[in-house]
Amino acid sequence: MEQANPYIKQFPELFRSKKILYVHGFGSSGSSGTVVRLREVLPGADVVAPDLPIHPEEALTLLLDLCSREQPDLIIGTSMGGMYAEMLRGYDRILINPALRMGDTMKEHGLMGTQHFYSQRLDGVQEFIVTKSLVKEFRDITERCFEGCEDPEEQQRVWGLFGDEDTTVNTHDLFRSHYARAVRFHGEHRLGDRSFMQSVVPVIRWIDDLREERERPIVYIDVSALIDAHGQPYPSSQKTLRTLLESYQLYFTAPAPPEAAPYGDILSWFYEYINVPAWGHTVFTDRKSLLYGDYFIDREKTKGMGALIQLGSDTFKTWDDIAEYFSRLGGQ
Repeated sequence: MEQANPYIKQFPELFRSKKILYVHGFGSSGSSGTVVRLREVLPGADVVAPDLPIHPEEALTLLLDLCSREQPDLIIGTSMGGMYAEMLRGYDRILINPALRMGDTMKEHGLMGTQHFYSQRLDGVQEFIVTKSLVKEFRDITERCFEGCEDPEEQQRVWGLFGDEDTTVNTHDLFRSHYARAVRFHGEHRLGDRSFMQSVVPVIRWIDDLREERERPIVYIDVSALIDAHGQPYPSSQKTLRTLLESYQLYFTAPAPPEAAPYGDILSWFYEYINVPAWGHTVFTDRKSLLYGDYFIDREKTKGMGALIQLGSDTFKTWDDIAEYFSRLGGQ
């Protein structure tokens, strides 16, 4: 009997009856593992994933025509596909480890001569040849990256996700010099199930909530309820957070550091243990009572908020108790 994947979970409500265009990476195809994963996790969405021509101008023309016909609600591109996705302006896009200087990447990693496709293509072709001429074609087309990106609407529509263990492509700083939403996640160049679920799916959820004008109950979580005396996450806290993310809008609070003191230590902790869900959702304040929300998870008796869930109290001794409480609420 095949064992269930412990990381993969389905979210039928996300992008239900909407179209997602997936743009694959170099040497891959529209039947790659990421496509399979997308269709499994988002069964309510229509995932379109074409096999791209080898020559970049042909590939971009195909994608532009496809966008014009299909009008995708979201475009997700990985590696080389992230490069193409950046140029598909006017759509919500997630660029994952985008090879924004594809010609340089091909040269740096010796991608010359005969290459084999990693996944099966509809035309049955199994290999292709990379020549100096093809590398130049990619260098030429990447000169068109970032055209028009200064448009305020475009700035709101593009996310860049960058694996902190990616040894193939490193375009984080380049992307960040043009777009604000440059987010690092724990992962390598190729997306694993864990990094996909914990880093990509939260962004997909944020985009879908914005499109649907969906308002989820707000839960503030103070850093004191997350970090134990040894600087480690409290037991079961991370598992509970992943469950809460499915139904609630989470924000994380921390005391404002003294004037001129760095925020680095706490931000580093959030990056290490919370990662993508904390990006843009971290509030530094000494007046938590002024924050408006539905629930507040804290070690202290914070007043003036929504329902207080005090970790360490008789009712909520552990994060398992908090998880059970929210389970009974059912997303309310």
